[in-house]
Amino acid sequence: MGYIKDLRKKIGTAPIIMVGACVLIFNEQRQLLLQKRIDNHCWGLAGGSMELGETLEQVATREMLEETGLTPHELKLFNTFSGPELYYKYPHGDEVYNVVTAFVCTDYHGTLAFDEVEASAIQFFDLDKLPEEISPPDQVVLDAYVRGMNGGD
Repeated sequence: MGYIKDLRKKIGTAPIIMVGACVLIFNEQRQLLLQKRIDNHCWGLAGGSMELGETLEQVATREMLEETGLTPHELKLFNTFSGPELYYKYPHGDEVYNVVTAFVCTDYHGTLAFDEVEASAIQFFDLDKLPEEISPPDQVVLDAYVRGMNGGD
């Protein structure tokens, strides 16, 4: 979080455009991996903001490893999300307009673990039994994924 942290020292909590990536990680039972975030106490996808010079695939890979202990063998591009529905105000006051590229990963290795600084739990969920408390920016991504699975646009 070096770039965003440095930027915040200069501009405070003012709204910024924050580019990042997230990963929808599925196990062999087609269950989705979510982490319980410490900052807003909601469940969310593995993901985070881009550092200077990174590709979106590098962001997704780095964040997946840091937040889940898993490393992808392959990432499949799902979609890029932006716009007013991706506005988010963090509990500590920072405001962002997210531009998020979402990837899907079903082929990975590693030992499942979570970053205790950012999360309090990590768990696989059936898509039809997701928790109600989903982190708002991730809800947009999950809604689009489920719509796509159900033949929606």
